[in-house]
Amino acid sequence: MTNRPEPDPRAGARAEAARVRNERREAARARAQKARAAQKRRQKGARLGLQIGLGVVLVAAAAIVTLVLVNSVQQPAGPGPSSMSEGGITIGRGLKAVAPDSGSASPSPSSTAADTTARITLYVDYLCPTCGAFEEANGEYIENLVESGAATVDIHPVAILSNRSQGTKYSLRAANAAACVAESSPDQFFAVNKALFAEQPEEGTAGLSDAELTKVVTGVDGIQDAGAIRSCIQDQTYAKWVDERTSAVTDGDIPGSSLTTFPGTPLVLVNGQQYELTQPITNDDFRTFVLSAAGTGAATATPRPSATPSPSATSSPSPSAS
Repeated sequence: MTNRPEPDPRAGARAEAARVRNERREAARARAQKARAAQKRRQKGARLGLQIGLGVVLVAAAAIVTLVLVNSVQQPAGPGPSSMSEGGITIGRGLKAVAPDSGSASPSPSSTAADTTARITLYVDYLCPTCGAFEEANGEYIENLVESGAATVDIHPVAILSNRSQGTKYSLRAANAAACVAESSPDQFFAVNKALFAEQPEEGTAGLSDAELTKVVTGVDGIQDAGAIRSCIQDQTYAKWVDERTSAVTDGDIPGSSLTTFPGTPLVLVNGQQYELTQPITNDDFRTFVLSAAGTGAATATPRPSATPSPSATSSPSPSAS
């Protein structure tokens, strides 16, 4: 009889252990596959969401660009103030605005000695320091001439220095404020022009805010329709028009002059002749130029006293006053 070996009980245990390990590996492998599949789904969803988000951003950007182009290209500047012919307002006797249709609001460089008044034309930027210096030296003299009737003055606000105010475009905003006054309260324009120079900020600073500009402008005695002016300043109603007029002037379209090249601000003309500014700017030098440019007729004219003379105009000056 053949003797068979007894089964090794440890072999069975080892086999059972191997089976359990295999089952665990299979379970772990299944869990890993399931996790990888879930991760792939999440990544796919994230890529899809990113693509959709980028698409939305691109569409929005395209819409913004289109809106900017429409606003800047398809919408031209509106008309300027009704009192400003060719970009400037004419101030006459008593410092009152002269209506453009009166025949005297479009100055010509061909004025002759037969004229009984001098025509002074000023192109100014309210941030320009040399403009401020000219106003300080000659503003009262011009005021007396105009108030008495010995001269008229055409004032053209331009915005040459819009990029010299830390991004606030003060020149443009101040010129717009002046245009708002020209539309709603033209008879106070001369006083507002004077006030803007009296409060002139330094070049290179942010300048006055819109609220501060409004306070300066509406604080002038006799101002009319302050509410409309306030809204006009806030909405920058004439900003595009000022920008358009500034571009035209710098391109050589200079009403009141035969000049074809704009020399910069302040541009001062008397009967179409350019006044070359001296350094330092003095009233004596400008008076001499006015006498020469105005001719015999204007120089010897005796102005009638204004209806409401101011303390600074009691002498009823003429262009030849010294």
